[in-house]
Amino acid sequence: MKEPLKSKLAGMLEVVYPYLDSGFLAEKLLKAMGLAPNQEPPPAHQNNWDESDIVLITYADTIRRADEKPLVTLHEFLNDCLADTVSAVHILPFFPYSSDDGFSVMDYLAVNESHGTWEDIERIAGDFKLMADLVINHMSARSRWFENFRKRLDPGKDYFFEASLTDDLGAVVRPRTSPLLNPVMTEDGERYVWCTFSEDQVDLNFANPDVLMEFVSIIRKYLERGVVMFRLDAVAFLWKEPGTPSIHLQQTHELIKILRLLIEHHTPRAVVITETNVPNRENLTYFGNANEAHAIYNFSLPPLLIHTLVTGNCRHLKTWLMSMPPAQLGTTYLNFIASHDGVGLRPTDGLLTEDEKQGLINAMESFGGKVSYRRTEDGRDQPYEINIALYDALKGTVKGGADHWQRQRFICAHTVMLALEGIPAFYIHSLLATENDYERAEHTGRLRSINRGQWKLESIESELANPLSHHSKVFTELKRLISIRRRQPAFHPNATQFTLHLGLQLFGFWRQSMRRDQSIFCIHNISDEVQKIALSDINLIGTDQWVDLISGLRVDDLSGSITLKPYQSVWLSNRE
Repeated sequence: MKEPLKSKLAGMLEVVYPYLDSGFLAEKLLKAMGLAPNQEPPPAHQNNWDESDIVLITYADTIRRADEKPLVTLHEFLNDCLADTVSAVHILPFFPYSSDDGFSVMDYLAVNESHGTWEDIERIAGDFKLMADLVINHMSARSRWFENFRKRLDPGKDYFFEASLTDDLGAVVRPRTSPLLNPVMTEDGERYVWCTFSEDQVDLNFANPDVLMEFVSIIRKYLERGVVMFRLDAVAFLWKEPGTPSIHLQQTHELIKILRLLIEHHTPRAVVITETNVPNRENLTYFGNANEAHAIYNFSLPPLLIHTLVTGNCRHLKTWLMSMPPAQLGTTYLNFIASHDGVGLRPTDGLLTEDEKQGLINAMESFGGKVSYRRTEDGRDQPYEINIALYDALKGTVKGGADHWQRQRFICAHTVMLALEGIPAFYIHSLLATENDYERAEHTGRLRSINRGQWKLESIESELANPLSHHSKVFTELKRLISIRRRQPAFHPNATQFTLHLGLQLFGFWRQSMRRDQSIFCIHNISDEVQKIALSDINLIGTDQWVDLISGLRVDDLSGSITLKPYQSVWLSNRE
């Protein structure tokens, strides 16, 4: 017999708030979400995605046109250029903000007037699955809630996490080098507020259930506006306790379960995605028992794939892939190799040696990249992420420096991502092959801005119309590869995957459709030298007809071999 929703929710709340009446709190949360206590659950282990799903990641104002709101311009670009390419659009925080390009939110229920309106958001949601950020760990120091915190007024008085300089904070895991505690003058005197990321981003206090109540109301509003995919930003840091690392605490995991439970009962097709830029083993815990995140960002993929392509050696990428557990039905990976942030280095802990990390950093710096740091428990500053546009990150190799294989290497990276288990997500600057934006980084004073440039729509149209432009060549080829991928059942995000052993210069894996009616052998030359592979090494079934989906080349002689040019990929399938 299925457990009633209220009872299940109350059991989760008891873990987080053992000192409160969990039944009463459950009732309040259900009312805030517009749910009945005995609401029917969605089907168990339901995949709200398939092989046709491709996510685009973009800021609301990445593409601009004079005298037009950027959300209007973005919608036009999406419909004109990507309607047959992407199924979902992640619009990075489009709310009023005070810093960090949107991640210091001032008002969760308003659209930044300079971007557009809620009606513009709803129109995009009408044509694409819409992903929005739930910036749940912290809020702007210039928000109304924080002003009320200073004045000791509601709502906001107890909404932010306070600590003392005498608290035991030595074990707290930090993603930045800025001070953890910052003094704030309030009506009750000076207080110290917890700031995981910056002085302008003050951490919220989820030990106060009123904060949870506020966010449940916010989530409901987003759902009503058409949001069906929720990115829980920096959620690993949600619950804080002095004397602990204050990351991945049990209450954090329980709060994710609570939010998922409420979201999927309201909208069964909705998806919760956790953004946890941490070592791989820690990241995997956010699946829970298929009851936390529907999808997790595959944070180890970007640095490992870049390392593979600039060294011409896939040993670490292959070892990592073999260690990755298949996602249970109803869960999946979100694969990406570029985003609005830098290339995280913590996800390589335990996967690359310190010397290999430093070699990668040196190569990226030689290609124009910068390095951001975090502070460790013992007070040392350690490299945290590499800030670089992906197109420039792949402009050469560790040993040879910049070369003429940049575009081919870049395409190879995305061909790998498209074929892997999970949902592929493309940063808009990757689709457009944007290079390092030094001017913007200098203007903002933030290293991450190097990969957060803005385009005039007229400039994009001009570049894409020019067949000699590298922007046009990349955009055209990536669209072609995406189109191929979206038609293959073996590329379903939950289709079977096995790693192939083809040496260090050939990275390969096998995918099989869930109905077992299609197999695809995905083989990628990740080196700058020609590679030959005997077809007998990949065990193609002789009774099937095999074709490379990328080139259209048919494979008739299974006793022969195929030759791959530098950074060439093949998708050998037994059906077209």
